[in-house]
Amino acid sequence: MTSFDTSPQLNVGRALLALAVVFVMLATTGWTALRSHREATPLQASLSSWEHGRIHGHHLPDPDAAPVRVARFFTSLTAQERARLARRYPLAVGNMNGAPVELRYRANKLALVQQRKVELKRMHDLRLSALGQREAGRRMHRYESLTHKGRHILAFDPDGSGRIAEVIGNLQKAERVSVVVPGVDTDLLTFQKTNRRYTAPVGMATSLYAAERAASPTTRTAVIAWADYTAPAGLGIDSATAMRAEDGAVRLNAMLRGLPGDAPVSLFCHSYGSVVCGVAAHTLPRRVTDIAVAASPGMRVAKASHLHTSAQVWAMRNATDWIQDVPYLEVGGLGHGADPVSAAFGSRVLSARGAKGHAGYFEPGTESLLNFAEIGVGAYRSVQCARDGDACRAGLSRAAAAGRA
Repeated sequence: MTSFDTSPQLNVGRALLALAVVFVMLATTGWTALRSHREATPLQASLSSWEHGRIHGHHLPDPDAAPVRVARFFTSLTAQERARLARRYPLAVGNMNGAPVELRYRANKLALVQQRKVELKRMHDLRLSALGQREAGRRMHRYESLTHKGRHILAFDPDGSGRIAEVIGNLQKAERVSVVVPGVDTDLLTFQKTNRRYTAPVGMATSLYAAERAASPTTRTAVIAWADYTAPAGLGIDSATAMRAEDGAVRLNAMLRGLPGDAPVSLFCHSYGSVVCGVAAHTLPRRVTDIAVAASPGMRVAKASHLHTSAQVWAMRNATDWIQDVPYLEVGGLGHGADPVSAAFGSRVLSARGAKGHAGYFEPGTESLLNFAEIGVGAYRSVQCARDGDACRAGLSRAAAAGRA
């Protein structure tokens, strides 16, 4: 049975201690978001080349233009012209919201092949330390695995710890789209894991896709493992503030607005990913019908209604998740606010029975995963509430509560 301790008897001493530790870290290490000036990254270089490019004597469109404008530009080209642009500017095209998704897949595969060669050289660069060479080897093997047949990379940026997004299923033909938004310590190297595979974005997405297919075999679904933001590294200043979430929210919103078609979209936001979703909520396109959070440290608001979204807001937490011991408050920008599974918050609280620890929500066979899948296919009537009864389904329209896509 899931345990929710949301009484007002907050351990003030523990909260103050946590804040004191954060302030000390801030004073001694500074904000990790600060960056010194350096040369252009591979993506920046590709975008710069694109901005100076021409076709038919005309400048290429602004890569940050509205997705509908970008889509209109690519529609005006022949297949050969689109392919030529992808070969010439692979990172720019591969990350361009509004570009045809199949073209983005091809462009990102080209970019991954190029970056694999870069890391292969670095593996044998004697100017690097042994640790640096091993790191290059890990990245080389990761890039190689991402080029394998059947992998559809929607976004890729090799800079720093890296950003990436992958599509499971057919995004263009999907009747329902789900997006997994992961949390702390997500990067290119942790995007996929062999051990504890369902704690990493690819494992989460493939597990959710399989569960959605089982829940509604006739519904065409696609799931996006979205790690296309710079997540906090560890439990430090970045994870205690909204800085990374604010940048991630902008990127998430841009990605959603660039998706093809008009299929309903459900967001599944884990841990710090729920902070990203909370910050993004008021800007999301109306096709986003659900925001489901698990293991949330807060969504930067006091109540679900303060998210200012038309999407249904769902939340879950299992009894063994350490996140419940984190103070649910926000002081001077530190902390993420109210507990999304508390009665006062006003979300639809789901059962997480079977999930273990902070990262076990996408494990096959858990009620948490089953609930996610039912939401993903639009079968609200089938979700299991955290407490006895149907409180989490109350107030849903008859159509919403009844149907699958």
